[in-house]
Amino acid sequence: MAKSARALHANGLPSTRYQGSKLKIADWIWSEISKIDFDTAIDAMGGTGTVAYKLKQQGKRVGYNDKMRFNFHIGRSIIENSSTRLTADDMEFLARRHPGIEYDDFVEKTFSGVFYTDEENRWIDTFIGNLRTFEDEYKISLALTSVFQACIIKRPYNLFHRKNLYVRLADVKRSFGNKITWDKSFGHWFGYFASHYNRHVFDNDNDNRATNKDVLDLAEEYDMVYLDPPYTTAKNTVDYMEYYHFLEGLCMYLEDGHEAWERRIDRKRKPLPIAHPKSAWNNRSKLHGMFEGVFKKFNRSIMAVSWSGDGHPSAADMLALLNRHYDRVEVKSVGYQYALSPKRAQELLFIAR
Repeated sequence: MAKSARALHANGLPSTRYQGSKLKIADWIWSEISKIDFDTAIDAMGGTGTVAYKLKQQGKRVGYNDKMRFNFHIGRSIIENSSTRLTADDMEFLARRHPGIEYDDFVEKTFSGVFYTDEENRWIDTFIGNLRTFEDEYKISLALTSVFQACIIKRPYNLFHRKNLYVRLADVKRSFGNKITWDKSFGHWFGYFASHYNRHVFDNDNDNRATNKDVLDLAEEYDMVYLDPPYTTAKNTVDYMEYYHFLEGLCMYLEDGHEAWERRIDRKRKPLPIAHPKSAWNNRSKLHGMFEGVFKKFNRSIMAVSWSGDGHPSAADMLALLNRHYDRVEVKSVGYQYALSPKRAQELLFIAR
């Protein structure tokens, strides 16, 4: 392991509030896959980047990939980035308005009363206007990653699937959430998370890369492919665009202008989500075919798949799918308590060679 990676290991993994994050079980996942000899690995549907970051800590050459643009920025900020950090001046600059910069008011006008107060929405417009003046791609990704966490921590349930600003603002006794947390300013939380992510930037002496592609479009070969698709059960599917559309919209807003975001908004629905076709990963009838395609594509690499004990396909079906393309398949399991869920779930890890 690189010396710099060892030094950072004591800081642990970057915190996250994303649904489906493997933060709490990343050490367990590593304990299982570390028994295998490999030098390069890709977190092919990287999400929060927790597993990719764990692999980076262990001195591997790591690829991070995710089809969602906001997740890609997370991967670029802490997986690909090896040395760039936001300075105190950067943070201060991003948090307030400056003469000579033209600021849009798209968030303030469009999302009034939806997720944040008008003052908070204006802060987001200010942040985006300021960030447009930055040229360093790693600083841009670090700033976005930090503001994503600020957006999430100020949301009831940490999601954007409901128009429920009233939950924050109502003067009532609460059985969940933390009004003190919600009411702290965006400037406070942005600075807090920017400092947090700064501490997790390090160089493990490898050329690590982040990409923004469909998993089936990945071309580079790795010794190991780690796959953590959205979990689907007999009753439920996890649609990350539905839950985090606002964060994806911020990327459109920054990179393509507010018109790109505005064109995609479904104004018939109160949370004003981004209209999007249903992913095949959220379609029970297509899931077998999706897994089949991935396993066939990467059958020359070690395959590690995270899945749920009550997932669809079932554990038995997943085992059968893997056995079509690999000579040896092991199944590991651990009990796990997911955020916002009253039940303890069984987390599965399939390792195929």
